[in-house]
Amino acid sequence: MKKVLITGSNSYIGTRFKEWLTKYPDDYKVDSLSLRDDSWNNQDLGQYDVVYHTVGIAHIKETKENKDLYFKVNRDLTYKIAKKAKEDGIKQFIFLSTMSVYGLETEVIDENTPLKPNNAYGKSKLEAEELIKTLEDGSFKIAIIRPPMVYGEDCKGNYQRLSKLAKITPIFPEIDNKRSMIYIDNLSEFVKLLIDNSSNGLFCPQNSEYVNTSEMVRLIAEVHGKKIVMTKIFNPILKLVKLSTINKVFGDLIYEKENSKYISNYNTCNFRQSINYTEMEIKE
Repeated sequence: MKKVLITGSNSYIGTRFKEWLTKYPDDYKVDSLSLRDDSWNNQDLGQYDVVYHTVGIAHIKETKENKDLYFKVNRDLTYKIAKKAKEDGIKQFIFLSTMSVYGLETEVIDENTPLKPNNAYGKSKLEAEELIKTLEDGSFKIAIIRPPMVYGEDCKGNYQRLSKLAKITPIFPEIDNKRSMIYIDNLSEFVKLLIDNSSNGLFCPQNSEYVNTSEMVRLIAEVHGKKIVMTKIFNPILKLVKLSTINKVFGDLIYEKENSKYISNYNTCNFRQSINYTEMEIKE
């Protein structure tokens, strides 16, 4: 039996991973640890085999006033808990990083893509990666995950905004784009396999299918019994408008497929199924 400690008792990704492992009660013992105060420093973590660190500042608007908070939580706290894990004899540390370390809004990302984060979120996560890698040795393995956009029921972020729009809009642009995304259950299965295999290294998991934004909106509407007219009439305008929001919705941003095959068979459902599962769970 593997003993797993998830940091972040209120983390969406951590909570869903804990739920995922309840399907295997004989194989895993899972606990959560809050890092909101310093009491965790006084606990002996040596009873665990793995720490899955999901704590982080992400879905808040970055300002001059809160910029330091990103580095305090995403970088400094990550290093402290990783160092504590190593000192207490834990064998594997899994760090939830981000695609934002590349600093890109439109691009095909492969193993040669440079790391140029352009905001405090991406910079703090990248600096955390670099710090914890200095701790790795033959008895302490580090696995770094850089997921693309994660979605699922109750997950914060752009998916929720598109879901709300899909339920009310009668018309939507028909754009032929590709986005790397990952459904929460697919990510949870991926992390489970990292633990099963005691893996270390850098990983960029994603759904087996690239996502087309227009198709996603159509599928969301379909689940709710609504029909949306897709039109290309807005395409010339969208191509001219150089706004970050437009790029994030309609631009191409993907991981090259070979970049995601280091661990196989973690996609528990296809894209259509994942939309059905997500929308059937989302509260109106």
